[in-house]
Amino acid sequence: MTTHSPPKAAAVAATGPQLVPGTVLGGAVLSTGLAAGVFGLYSHTIMPGLRHTDDRTFVGAFQSMDRAIINPWFMAAFFGAPVLTGLAAALHLSKDKRHALPWIGTAFVLDLTAVVITMAVNVPLNDALKAAGDPARIGDIAAVRRHFRESRWSAWNLVRTVTSTAAFGSLVAAAMLRRGAK
Repeated sequence: MTTHSPPKAAAVAATGPQLVPGTVLGGAVLSTGLAAGVFGLYSHTIMPGLRHTDDRTFVGAFQSMDRAIINPWFMAAFFGAPVLTGLAAALHLSKDKRHALPWIGTAFVLDLTAVVITMAVNVPLNDALKAAGDPARIGDIAAVRRHFRESRWSAWNLVRTVTSTAAFGSLVAAAMLRRGAK
């Protein structure tokens, strides 16, 4: 009895369409996890550490970190999370992939929530602190720190941390569900 195996090129071509949704989902998992990690680091390490510094150190350090975080690595993770998650959702609309869609959709809403919070709360507070100018030249540095509203920034950052971590967990669940369906 002779068995016939499909040519290798045909087998690769058959997996190609399946590879794209999984790859995009993997990118969504990665970017969401990286963003959640940054938000988490601010919640459990950076802001508690800065809380115990004097006003001039706080303002100067926060201004410096805020300038440094605007970089391609962070921006790719931050904006890549909702973009890749939305694309992953679109690629999982077909009947054979729809089982993962509720998890991906949940992650998409959570990723968008983190972006909205960032743009509506954290960025305006960051920008106001940067607009205060060089900490060495600020006359009433304590007023600048109070005006920053550190507790508000930290509270909303904690919400970003929770939403992005939940989005990460949802995407991991979607990836595991997708893998188990093969």
